[in-house]
Amino acid sequence: MNLENVRKHIFVIGRVQGVGFRFRVQCLASGYKLTGWVRNLDDGRVEMELQGSEDRMRQLFDELNNDRFIRIKEIQAEIIPVVEEKGFRVR
Repeated sequence: MNLENVRKHIFVIGRVQGVGFRFRVQCLASGYKLTGWVRNLDDGRVEMELQGSEDRMRQLFDELNNDRFIRIKEIQAEIIPVVEEKGFRVR
């Protein structure tokens, strides 16, 4: 299990607005001890930054993919520098 911290800037495309996506991400991120933020974009995508272990991020997306309302079609992610922060918030 890899517990080294990384930070990712992520865009999620699909049925991700109006389905509780941001709230679900916030709950899962807190449970997996991930930090960062999430927000809706005007074009229908969701943007977020997640920081923590790759394994825990993968678990978060596994759970999102199993949600009956959320439909993720594409995830665009890039690794960015780790920052000092506490908690996860909805913007």
